[in-house]
Amino acid sequence: MTRDNEESLTFRDPDGLQIALVAHQQPDPRDPWDTPFVPAEHAIRGLHSVTMSVTTEDATADMLTRGLGLSLASQESGRYRFQAGDGGPGTFVDVEITPDAPRGVVAGGTVHHVAWRAADDDEQLALRADLVDQGVGVTSVLDRQYFRSIYFREPGGVLQEVATDQPGFDADEPLLELGRALKLPPWLEPTREQIAAALPQLQLPAENNPEL
Repeated sequence: MTRDNEESLTFRDPDGLQIALVAHQQPDPRDPWDTPFVPAEHAIRGLHSVTMSVTTEDATADMLTRGLGLSLASQESGRYRFQAGDGGPGTFVDVEITPDAPRGVVAGGTVHHVAWRAADDDEQLALRADLVDQGVGVTSVLDRQYFRSIYFREPGGVLQEVATDQPGFDADEPLLELGRALKLPPWLEPTREQIAAALPQLQLPAENNPEL
C-alpha cells in the first residue's frame, strides 16, 4: 500500500490488531534497533505514527490543533494526517473518519490510549493548564513510577495520555537489562503471580538464537 508517498506493509498481530511497517521517505535520525538477526539498514527505528478512528473530524481536529498544538499535514479520502513540530517519523497521528464504525471496547489485543511525550514536569503542567482553560476534563498528575501522566479524552472518545520522559524506564534496573524481567510498580506487586500467569511466553526462534 502507498499513502502520503510512503510504502507500507500491513498485517495483523496474533490478537487481530492491525499494524503496518512503513518505509518513510525522510531521513530518520533515530538509531535503528540493530541486532544479530536484522541488519541496521533493514531494522525498525521507532514508532512512525498512530491512527485514531472517529465518526467526525471537526472536533477531533480542533483538539489536536488548538489543544495539542499539532498542524494538519495532509488529507485524502476521509483520512487526515496531523504532525507535531516540523513533522517526520514519530510525530504523526492519522485521523480516519469512519461514521458507521462501532464504538471501541477495551479488551485483549486493543490499544488502550495514545501517549504523548512531555520533556519535563513544567511542560506537562503548562499543557494541562491550557487544556483545562479550554474546558477539557483532565486528570490530576498521576505518578506511574517510570513517568508522570495526565489523561483526557478527545471529542471522538479516544483516550489520550501526556507522560514525562523522567524518571525513565531505567529507574529501577540497568538500561542494558531492560525487558529481561517483569518489573511492576509497588501497587501491583501484590498481584504479581496473577499478572505473570496471564502474560504470553516470549522466546526467540531457536534456529536464530544459538544460546537457547
